[in-house]
Amino acid sequence: MIKRTLGAIADMCGGTLTNNRFAEIAITGVTRDSRDVQPGQLYIPLAGYNFDGHDFAANALAGGAAALLWQSNRSIPEALIDEPLLLVDDPLTALQRLAASYREELNLRVVGITGSNGKTTTKDMVASVLSGVFRVHKTEGNLNNHIGLPITVLQLDESVDVVVLEMGMSGFGEIELLTCIAKPDIVVITNIGDAHLLQLGSREGIAKAKLEIVAGLREGGLLLFNGDEPLLHAGVEALNLPDTLRRQTFGLGQGNDWNAVHVEVDAISSAFDVNGLESFNRLSLPVPGHHNVSNALAAVAVGRALGIPAEKIREGFEGLRLTGMRIEPVRAYNGAMVLNDAYNANPTAVRAAVDLVAQLTGYRRKWLVLGDMLELGAQDAELHADIGDYITPYKADRLLTYGALSRHTASAASKSFEKNAGAEESSGTLSDPSSLQTEAPVVAFEDKEQLIECLRASLTPEDLVLVKGSRGMRMEEIVHALQRV
Repeated sequence: MIKRTLGAIADMCGGTLTNNRFAEIAITGVTRDSRDVQPGQLYIPLAGYNFDGHDFAANALAGGAAALLWQSNRSIPEALIDEPLLLVDDPLTALQRLAASYREELNLRVVGITGSNGKTTTKDMVASVLSGVFRVHKTEGNLNNHIGLPITVLQLDESVDVVVLEMGMSGFGEIELLTCIAKPDIVVITNIGDAHLLQLGSREGIAKAKLEIVAGLREGGLLLFNGDEPLLHAGVEALNLPDTLRRQTFGLGQGNDWNAVHVEVDAISSAFDVNGLESFNRLSLPVPGHHNVSNALAAVAVGRALGIPAEKIREGFEGLRLTGMRIEPVRAYNGAMVLNDAYNANPTAVRAAVDLVAQLTGYRRKWLVLGDMLELGAQDAELHADIGDYITPYKADRLLTYGALSRHTASAASKSFEKNAGAEESSGTLSDPSSLQTEAPVVAFEDKEQLIECLRASLTPEDLVLVKGSRGMRMEEIVHALQRV
């Protein structure tokens, strides 16, 4: 973590000390949470919708904070007049400036990762691949935004060799801010999906926003992007990048610089060969899905760019541990296989989940349990119906949906199931608890407990269930209910 004097930090973030006698105070790390302050930290009083961190400054000092940032246009309470304060125009901007300055002082390499889907999984894969050779730090949890990324940078120990930073966004300009703080040596764009259509308006807009990551790429750096996405090809060409920036593509298509062949997946793993490289034959991942093979190709490309030997990359994949609720396999109360993919959802990610279920064999019945996809804007009903059109009896045996928007998914999917099985097995809407034993292949729920009761009553030990939905739908509650004996 950052270890500097308060005077040095003032220079790094553009602040002014209330008294120069505080300049030699030693600062060890930063925090924005007065409840979690550690001795020696600099407290950053950020403001939110319902709180202002300045109100908790005294608590931070009582907890051991060595000094405080303070917004210069605010009056200083009498109790804090003699405390070590660093005056700044805006604490958030000061935090970001401090992180950018600290990054420039560190002798390390930075890998920046963005994309509509797969950011966290790819981050985990890249970090695991690199950890066999380097001392690696990676973004933890969801610290991938305008607050989380600077805090992650300031957590870095000066002995770290490589940091893998996830970069999220909800609108234009956010990725550019993050990449200009991080100054990455390598950037990865996993794909362009449908997330944030509400804010960005179109997939073209999403591609433009993701490509902002190139703005901070260091001279001679490497841009790795999913070559299976035409919008990225077009967007990269429109950037007119200098020749000093290298570019490579990865993906399942044979025209990519890094592509996979002989792909095999089951419910808990994947295996593949990297085309043209015998030393990368039969790489094994403890996570299923062709889309995760694509993510793994990005990790292979990063590893090779940083000189990681093939055997260390293989070991990195074998020891991979993913952040939770990303196709996490668990067992139901009766032994049925449950794939917990409940962290988030958008149309591209849901289609990938449907494809995964379609690829899996050896189960009596395959269930899709899908919740609403949120933040899709004016097209939300149409996009949910498109998912229903995508689901056929050849991809899954049963579909249960939860939420008002997902009713459109159920309605569209039922047409395909009706054609396949006949009217006697047509879709229904569960409204009467007495019908919990229904064998209708498609059922739309607006009550999560009824869905759980229905699924527990119908599930057999030989079945497979995939659960997915947007974070706000809390679909993991269904997974937890299936695990309860």
